[in-house]
Amino acid sequence: MLIFHPKFNQTKRMSLFVRKSIPQLLVEAGDSEKGLKRTLSSGSLIALGIGAIIGAGLFSITGMAAANYAGPGIMISFVIAAIGCGLAGLCYAEFSSMIPVAGSAYTYSYATMGEFIAWIIGWDLVLEYAVGAATVASSWSGYLSKLLSNYGVAFPEELMKTPFDGGILNLPAVFIVVVMSLILIRGTSESAKVNALIVILKVSIVIVFIVLGFNYIRPENLTPLIPENKGSFGEFGWTGVIRAAAVVFFAYIGFDAVSTAAQETKDPKKSMPIGIMGSLLICTVLYILFAYVMTGVTNYKEFEGGELAPVATAINWMGPIVNGVPHPDYPWLNTAIIFAILLGYSSVILVMLLGQSRVFYSMSTDRLLPKIFSDIHKKHRTPYKSNLLFMVFVSLFAAFIPGRVVGEMTSIGTLFAFILVCAGVLVMRYTMKDAPRAFRVPLVPYVPVLGILVCLGMMVFLPFDTWIRLLVWMLIGLDIYAEYGVKKSLMNAGKKHFKDKTIISICGLILSIVLIGLAFAHHNMIKETKGDSALFVFSVIFGSLHIIYFIFKYIRDKRLASSQKD
Repeated sequence: MLIFHPKFNQTKRMSLFVRKSIPQLLVEAGDSEKGLKRTLSSGSLIALGIGAIIGAGLFSITGMAAANYAGPGIMISFVIAAIGCGLAGLCYAEFSSMIPVAGSAYTYSYATMGEFIAWIIGWDLVLEYAVGAATVASSWSGYLSKLLSNYGVAFPEELMKTPFDGGILNLPAVFIVVVMSLILIRGTSESAKVNALIVILKVSIVIVFIVLGFNYIRPENLTPLIPENKGSFGEFGWTGVIRAAAVVFFAYIGFDAVSTAAQETKDPKKSMPIGIMGSLLICTVLYILFAYVMTGVTNYKEFEGGELAPVATAINWMGPIVNGVPHPDYPWLNTAIIFAILLGYSSVILVMLLGQSRVFYSMSTDRLLPKIFSDIHKKHRTPYKSNLLFMVFVSLFAAFIPGRVVGEMTSIGTLFAFILVCAGVLVMRYTMKDAPRAFRVPLVPYVPVLGILVCLGMMVFLPFDTWIRLLVWMLIGLDIYAEYGVKKSLMNAGKKHFKDKTIISICGLILSIVLIGLAFAHHNMIKETKGDSALFVFSVIFGSLHIIYFIFKYIRDKRLASSQKD
C-alpha cells in the first residue's frame, strides 16, 4: 500500500506550478485502466524496447547523417547518442516506478514539477510524435519509390519530393499518414502476434543486412574513419561526429516506451533498468555493426542529397563493380527488405500517431487544450477528432517539409524532453524525498546531471536552423498556453493568478530575444552561401511581434496583479 507524505501532495496550491497529487493520478489510472496486470518480465521489456527502438531512424536518417556530418565516424555517433539515452532512460525508470501509471512525461511532470512545465513537455512531445511520424512518412515514400522502380513502375518524381527538393509535394507520405490515421480512428489495434512478428521482422532485416554485407566491405570506404573537417562547424571532423550523434539520436527514440510499462511489470525495481539498458545495449551493438557495414559497402558520399533509403542504396553496392557501376548480387534481397521496411514503417507511424493523440487527449482532459482533442467516437471509442486534426497536420509536414528538417526537429524536441525528465528527478529528490519509489536512479545528482549535459551537448551541435525552429515552436506553445490553457485549466479553475502569469511573459520575452539573436547569428554564418533568407526574415518578424506582445501582456498582468492585491 502506498503512503503519501502531505508535503508533496499540494493540489490546493493554485498557480502555474500547481501539481496533480500522485494518489489522484493513481485513482484516475484505476478508473480508466481497471488495473493492468503485472505480467512483464525483464526479457519482455527488452523485447519491447528493441521493437520500439529499431525503426525509421536507423533505416533513413543514418545515411543522411553519414553523408553530411560524420562519414564512417557515424559508428562513434551512435555510441554518443546511446550514452545520452541511457542516462535519460534511468531517469525515466524512476519516474515510471514512482508513478506506475501508463502515460508519458507529460503526466509525470504534472505530478512533480507542475502545470507550466507539464505544458512545455506536452507541447514539446509533438515534435517527438507528430513531427516524428512525418519523418517516417517521408522515408516511407523514399522506400516506396525504390520498390516501384524494382518492378519497372515510375511514379512521377515531382509527386514524391517536397517543393524544397524540387518537387510539388510528397504524395506517398500523405497517403500513408492518412491510412494510418483512419485505422486509428476505427480503433483497429495490432494483436500480440502481429507485434511480435514486426519485432522479429525488424531485427531480421538488420541481422541479414549485417551478415551479407560483411562480405562486400571495401576498406577504402572506411578510410579515414573520421573525414577531415571542411572548415565549418559540424561538417565532418569531431564536431561533425557529435552533430551526427544528435541527428541519429532519432534512431533511439522509442526506448521510453519501456518506462511507460512499469504498471505492467512484475518487479519494476529490478526489471525496469534491465529492460531499458538491455534494449539500448543490444540496439547500440546492432546499430554500430549496421553503420560499419553500410559505410563499408558504400562510400558515404553516395548518400548525399538527403537520401532517405540508405539500406536500398547499400544493397545495390553488394556485388561486383564494373566500370564504376555496381551490379548487385542480391536484387531479390533488396525488394524483400524494402517491402519489410515499408511494413515496419507503417507500424511506427501508427504508434507515433497513437502516442500523439494520447498526449493531447490527456492535456485536453486537463482542459489545457480544447475539448475537441478529447472527444470520443461513440462507436469506436477513439479520440477521432484529434486523429483527424493530426492527420492533416502531419500530412502537411510530410508533404512539404524535407525529411532532414523534420528529422532534426524531432531529435531536438526529444532531447529537450529528456533534459526536462532528468531535471525532474533532481527536483523530485528535493521536493519528494519520502515518496515511495520502486526504482531509484543511482549516483544522484551525478547521473541526472550527466544526462542533462550529454543531451544538451547533442542539442548544441544540431544546426542553427533547427534551434530556430524549436524556439518558434515553443513560442507558439506559450501563446496557446497564455491565451487558452492557463485560463481554462481544470486545476486552476476559478483562480485569477495574474502575478504568476507574468512568468509566462518573462519566459516569452527571453525566448523571443534569443530567437532574434540566433536568427542573426545563423544569417551571418551562411550569408556567403545561398543561405536561408526566408527563415531569417520570418524569425526576426516573428520574434519582434512576440516581444511587443509579451511586453504588453507583462504590463497588463502586472497592473491586474496590483489591483488584485488591493
